[in-house]
Amino acid sequence: MKVIVEPSKYRLPIARPLVGVAGKTGTWRLERPVVDNNKCTRCYLCEIHCPVNVIRVEPDAGVSIDYDYCKGCGLCADVCPVLAIKMVPEE
Repeated sequence: MKVIVEPSKYRLPIARPLVGVAGKTGTWRLERPVVDNNKCTRCYLCEIHCPVNVIRVEPDAGVSIDYDYCKGCGLCADVCPVLAIKMVPEE
């Protein structure tokens, strides 16, 4: 049995930045990374693996994340060897 589906019925939602705020996340992020700087060992893995390059690790200050551009993919939390980054639901 062959099922024919009209392509227009099953389009995936595509997030697009608003005009003038290119690259900003907007309101569609579901989770955000939260860093426990006391646990962080400054290994820089989160900064290296961040696909949108919004994580900065400073030796003294610790990890900082630019939430205006963070997409909430969770890759930083996945690569953290000491579980210092936790994904929490966006409020």
